[in-house]
Amino acid sequence: MDEVEVEIEIPSYFVCPISMQLMKDPVTVATGITYDRESIEKWVFSCRNNTCPVTKQELVSTDLTPNHTLRRLIQAWCTLNASNGVERIPTPKPAVDKAQILKLIDEARRRPESGLKCLRRLRSIANSGEYNKMEIRSTPGAVDFLVSVIMRKEVATVEDSEFTKASDEALTILNHLGPSDSDLKRFIADEGQFLDSLIHVLKCGNYQSRAAAIMVMKSALDVADPARLIAAKPEIFAETVQILKDNISQPATKAALKFLIELCPWGRNRIKAAEAGAVETLVDLLLDTSEKRLCELALTVLDQLCGCAEGRAELLRHGAGLAIVSKKILRVSHVGSDRAVRILSSISKFSATSRVLQEMLQVGVVSKLCLVLQVDASSKTKERAKQVLRLHSRVWRDSSCIPPALLSSYPS
Repeated sequence: MDEVEVEIEIPSYFVCPISMQLMKDPVTVATGITYDRESIEKWVFSCRNNTCPVTKQELVSTDLTPNHTLRRLIQAWCTLNASNGVERIPTPKPAVDKAQILKLIDEARRRPESGLKCLRRLRSIANSGEYNKMEIRSTPGAVDFLVSVIMRKEVATVEDSEFTKASDEALTILNHLGPSDSDLKRFIADEGQFLDSLIHVLKCGNYQSRAAAIMVMKSALDVADPARLIAAKPEIFAETVQILKDNISQPATKAALKFLIELCPWGRNRIKAAEAGAVETLVDLLLDTSEKRLCELALTVLDQLCGCAEGRAELLRHGAGLAIVSKKILRVSHVGSDRAVRILSSISKFSATSRVLQEMLQVGVVSKLCLVLQVDASSKTKERAKQVLRLHSRVWRDSSCIPPALLSSYPS
């Protein structure tokens, strides 16, 4: 006989009001409402809400009191329904406190041979929930300790490989914690030593630590003063471009693109990025992905780089440069179309040799610009497309490369 699947109805008071799932670690907030710890910690600490999700009352305290009675009832119910496939929830570990964190840090400092073990324990704590992350962030000296390890000032061992592992571990923890803006400002005010340490990781670290480094660096430069942005070293661009080439992870790729968006408008940074091979890498990225946000970010950086002669030259040097930019118009989003048309506008204004104009015809750029005038695009994008078409109408207007159906939209 076929097995009959039994649908188990979970008692309503066992269900978390936020996630609507069976609670694994029920805790009660100041308003008397019980939630699953993971859900309410995300609500309070990650989303930074100060109200009770059910009552909408302000939470005068963020203390979460374990509801042991309810947890035991849930465990007993799970045991009773084990024959129906319900797994018993484990008894949760107690939340960490600042004294435990300080003890780990002190042991790592006093006994270098235990440093890596202590850091791994600290990472396990940070991964155990939003409350634990908050406790580590708010423990005096904890974040500074992690930065000192990243800068290779602490947890030194005889073997350099252990030193590197400790630095990588500390960087992974720091990225997971998400240091505050005030902490980041302190770290980058150390004559560049912290940023230099991150660059070193970008050069020599493993994939995980390099991904963490670019994300921390991006956060640091979000709060940096303009002088530091202008003085960005060429090697920063080279290593950031390498992150894009290696395609470590989507979060790392997005962080690298956002990092370039922050840096490129300042000083000679567009030239530094172009010289580091950013344009070729961005074109290759656009060829390989159709993910909306990645395309928008890549086109935004490419638009910035085409604001300098070096960037435009690199785009035209790539065999698929103009074609892929044109292809992304009307295929990504309004933002993506706007950035792509801006790129083509820069090319048509400042790099429009006869060869380039013919290539724009042959790869469909002109046809796509005509199409922009006929579809639902933003008024700014349409106006910019119209300006490009008018600028070179003598060369393009009577070309056989433009489909007859689109000629009617060609601006007079």
